[in-house]
Amino acid sequence: MNKLFAGNGSFDLGKKIGEFYGQGLGAIELQKFSDGEMAPYFNESVRGANVFLIQSTMAPSDNLIELCLMIDAAKRASAYKAIAVLPYFGYARQDRKDKPRIAIGAKMVANILTAAGADRIMTLDLHAGQIQGFFDIPVDHLNGSAIFVPYLRSLNLDNLLFASPDVGGVKRTRSFAQHFNAEMVVIDKHRKKANEVAEMRIIGSVEGKNVVLVDDLVDTGGTLCKAAKIIMEQGAKSVRAVCTHPVLSGKAYENINNSVLDELVVSDSIPLSGESDKIRVLTVAELFAKAIDNVTSDGSISQLFI
Repeated sequence: MNKLFAGNGSFDLGKKIGEFYGQGLGAIELQKFSDGEMAPYFNESVRGANVFLIQSTMAPSDNLIELCLMIDAAKRASAYKAIAVLPYFGYARQDRKDKPRIAIGAKMVANILTAAGADRIMTLDLHAGQIQGFFDIPVDHLNGSAIFVPYLRSLNLDNLLFASPDVGGVKRTRSFAQHFNAEMVVIDKHRKKANEVAEMRIIGSVEGKNVVLVDDLVDTGGTLCKAAKIIMEQGAKSVRAVCTHPVLSGKAYENINNSVLDELVVSDSIPLSGESDKIRVLTVAELFAKAIDNVTSDGSISQLFI
């Protein structure tokens, strides 16, 4: 028996997943004390069930704690398994020590979820695939290309070229390029500090091409918009971006609206906090619904990749 529940951070997406899965969301309530303390509780029995708890951890301070409390509540209510479904895995950018005396946030969050009692993790487009190794429980790492590639095909763009916004995204970008037998370029950037790029240059030619920037997430959009501007200045016909997770903080909407981007294509792993005519949202609900079904029927998750 499978039961699906969604936290406040992903209620709309959870509802869509339930519709594709053919089963409504279970009843869960969140009590909040005046100081912000949370107490989620199930309004139905979960005894002996595979309990799927859908919650993106953005903003992590609230949504991560809520998810952990839901996991703990499910385990204490004798659920057979508690599966944490994180369409967006917060703190994934902190996946290594790139300077002295800094935390590895992704590993810490992995430890917290495991300690809370999660039996399995299901997530989408981690900042780095190696983060799966931070867990000692099974991790189902879904690939956003399953929804983005069909959309890009529908555009029928000629002279297609894919661009990685940094060296770390080369593998992800190459995967997209291979689906279209297209070439790729890399944007070399140097940061002085987080969310601020000091220097940027393109390795390769974009002249006469319809360029698609590929990244796992877009935060303030500053880097993405600057990359798009440089691409157009070097003779590209058009430039658009595909970014799985629309974090979109700070002046992101202003940056995107004022940019040369034709469009920014994102998933609904994180609900949008604003509106923009340049942002197109594709749902990952069906992808997660199929993954949930395959996990519980002992099917193959790799069948969902394209």
